[in-house]
Amino acid sequence: MFYDIIKTFHIVSVISWMVGLLYLPRLFVYHNDTKNFSTMDRTFQLMEYRLLHYIMTPAFLLTYFFGFILVLEYRYFIYEVYFLFKLFLVFLLTIFHFYLSILYKDFKKGYRFKKTKFYRIINEIPTILMILITLLIVVKPDFN
Repeated sequence: MFYDIIKTFHIVSVISWMVGLLYLPRLFVYHNDTKNFSTMDRTFQLMEYRLLHYIMTPAFLLTYFFGFILVLEYRYFIYEVYFLFKLFLVFLLTIFHFYLSILYKDFKKGYRFKKTKFYRIINEIPTILMILITLLIVVKPDFN
């Protein structure tokens, strides 16, 4: 029962984190088309700040916290190749999370170095990683 409760909290945390990873780049798409220091610019900055600091980062930390508990309880996971590959993909999501934080800080400073198309493209990264991670967890392929 302990495993099921922790796994549930882990899944809810992952969903919350993924929502942010999917939505923040979409906000950047629209934010990039606003004028610096306008009312809309400040509105987007507030939305991005709240999403990043009130939803994404706590969900990210809880995802890792509950994930570590699950691995500690079931250490045999770390000997499975699919699981190690999944951890690598989660690491890529983590890098993406921190990269989005950097992009947010650039918007906050008024920088508009990238084109809107760039934000549209990076918006697909978490979707692709989520699909791959889900496939690994559900299918549990044998790479041996």
